[in-house]
Amino acid sequence: MTSKIIVGLDGYEPDNRALAYARRLAELIGSCELVLVYVIEWSPFSFQTAEENAERHKRREEEIALAKSRVIEPAVSALSGDGLSVRGIVRHGDVAELLESIGVEEGAEQIIVARTSDKSLSSRIFGSSTANLVMHSRLPVTVVG
Repeated sequence: MTSKIIVGLDGYEPDNRALAYARRLAELIGSCELVLVYVIEWSPFSFQTAEENAERHKRREEEIALAKSRVIEPAVSALSGDGLSVRGIVRHGDVAELLESIGVEEGAEQIIVARTSDKSLSSRIFGSSTANLVMHSRLPVTVVG
């Protein structure tokens, strides 16, 4: 049976730590698939005209293509080159909710994310995506420092 590990990426330097840790775990497990996930923060709670919705859909498609080419495809190529089973997913929505739901849908053993150094006011008031994921996930979450 193949194990699965979800690796949440955000396109910044800490991704390298999460990917290195996931690589090492996959090598130790042997039969393991890494599912790299990039979530573009997006809220469906916006009231817009039909024209604005059409433009928003176009923008979403552009953001997905950009995330795939800049974040997911290079990471998948690097890990696949090491002989690992890897694939990528890009979605729009809430980071913590989507990482957890994708993990459950995929039957993953755990979720790996990197700790960020976000000190913004909004993250101090509302909490970070990582903190929300750790607090609410039904799957084990490993936060790589």
